Amino acid sequence: MMQPALALVRVAIGAVFIVAAALKLGDVAAFAEDVANYRMVPAAVVPYFVCVLLGTELVAGAALVTGTKSRAAALLVSVLLAGFIIAIAQTLFRGIDTRCGCFGGVETAGWGAVGRDVLLLLMSSLVLTLGPGRFSRKHRRSQP
Repeated sequence: MMQPALALVRVAIGAVFIVAAALKLGDVAAFAEDVANYRMVPAAVVPYFVCVLLGTELVAGAALVTGTKSRAAALLVSVLLAGFIIAIAQTLFRGIDTRCGCFGGVETAGWGAVGRDVLLLLMSSLVLTLGPGRFSRKHRRSQP
């Protein structure tokens, strides 16, 4: 019973990351502006940071959806989510009014986004600690 649930969690997290990256790819310049507004990355580095971040989200999301290197992908997603939580929280504590940039839209960075990321972090931690669940590449290889 636990393995199918873990697989569902793994695929759901992966899908969230793929959709988030795809939506940001629709307007990379706006996403770069959102990243710059967090005031955590030097302006000269923002374009490179954005490219690496989007690529990482896509690769980690695809790995989770397909079940390839699921635990490594879950670790990567957990690190990203911890970074997102810190980034949004620091803007709130500093009184910076900016868009979240989370899904490429106009959502304001707020505690709701922090809560969503905490929930996703808990979910990715389950995949990291308990395994990828049924239907992962590792699970398929270990079948007799």
